[in-house]
Amino acid sequence: MIVFPLAKINIGLHVLNRRADGYHDIESAFYPVPLCDILEVTRLKRGMETIFTESGLISGCTADENLVMKAYRLLKKSHRLLPVKIHLHKNIPSGAGLGGGSSDAGYMLTALNELFGLKLPDKELKKYALELGSDCPFFIHPKPSVATGRGELLTSAKVDINGFFIMIVKPPVHISTKEAYGLIRSDTKRPAIAELIQKPIDKWEGCIHNDFFNPIAIKHPVIADIRENMYRAGAVYSSMTGSGSAVYGLFKQEEQMKNINYPDFFQFRGLINN
Repeated sequence: MIVFPLAKINIGLHVLNRRADGYHDIESAFYPVPLCDILEVTRLKRGMETIFTESGLISGCTADENLVMKAYRLLKKSHRLLPVKIHLHKNIPSGAGLGGGSSDAGYMLTALNELFGLKLPDKELKKYALELGSDCPFFIHPKPSVATGRGELLTSAKVDINGFFIMIVKPPVHISTKEAYGLIRSDTKRPAIAELIQKPIDKWEGCIHNDFFNPIAIKHPVIADIRENMYRAGAVYSSMTGSGSAVYGLFKQEEQMKNINYPDFFQFRGLINN
């Protein structure tokens, strides 16, 4: 079985209160985009060893640390799974705010559910996914959603950017999520993102913000430079996604993206058509 784990972007990201469990409450719109990994899972015979291989933009973590393997082991604890052969080809860069690892884990859970005929409902799959990461539940069946809580509470988002072209640029900058949260001052006195995303997209620039952008861009000015170049090239909206370091721009015309080029950085161009 071959599946294609999608990346996601954050349209706005509000960091709210710090919780008793050490996490922060957030509010953000998650939107799937056509950048994807390739995950192949094959059943093996009983008694064989599970095999994991990786290619492409290799994350550098060990097989045991990879979220795909963690998803397999998690499901195997409560269900009788045969060994499997797994190959993961990474197109989504890690440490980018694009949810690549979480997506791989979510798609692995749904692939195993189908491959072994477990017939687990989405609600149960999302419970497993949450054990692997706060945004993993989104990737069980990714669709435009407003995420609250740690990012696991999902409601349908009234937003549609189908037909827009997207460019993603990730500079070679590593952002520590823990460090990023330490730079944020929470502000709860703002309109909700669920409300803001209903505005026309050409109004988003002035009102939909990622709370991580300013403190991260101060430390890493290249992030602000990329966003500025996106707008200069004609983007109707541009933002950093997650806690970085990838920046995306939404464009009405494909030709506009050709004016942006960072040959030493990760770059992706595509058409949003969910």
